[in-house]
Amino acid sequence: MGLTLSEFLPYRLNCLSEAMSQEIKPIYRDHFGLNRPEWRVLVALADLGTATAKEIGVHSAQHKTRISRAVRALEQRRWLTRDPDPEDRRSEMLSLTAAGHRAYCDLVGPMRDREARILERLSPEERQALGEALGALERALGLAPTRGTDP
Repeated sequence: MGLTLSEFLPYRLNCLSEAMSQEIKPIYRDHFGLNRPEWRVLVALADLGTATAKEIGVHSAQHKTRISRAVRALEQRRWLTRDPDPEDRRSEMLSLTAAGHRAYCDLVGPMRDREARILERLSPEERQALGEALGALERALGLAPTRGTDP
């Protein structure tokens, strides 16, 4: 029994993930000057409010070194602040500044529009099936669903 890469689920999901990322890349890169880890940290902090880099890593599925670089870049833009974590002196609590919140709000519309244009390529039944399948995979792998079953 062999392995055909084009039929191997992890490979297919990775290819889809990369294709989706390429679809939205012009928005965060060209319009906002962000790279992938930076926009993910920005959105994660908008989701979480105040969080540690470790919490952002779990929430955004990113490695700590990428988060560290993204945090520095967003801090240089004055889009986030760092405060000591009162419970762990080795850690910092990160939060968006008013400028960071504005940037996030400016990013949301174009990102959601692009997502909608991608999903419009599917029938309503396919969108429903996709949401259900992603939810089922998340549950099977012990991941907390990132949202409801509607992709």
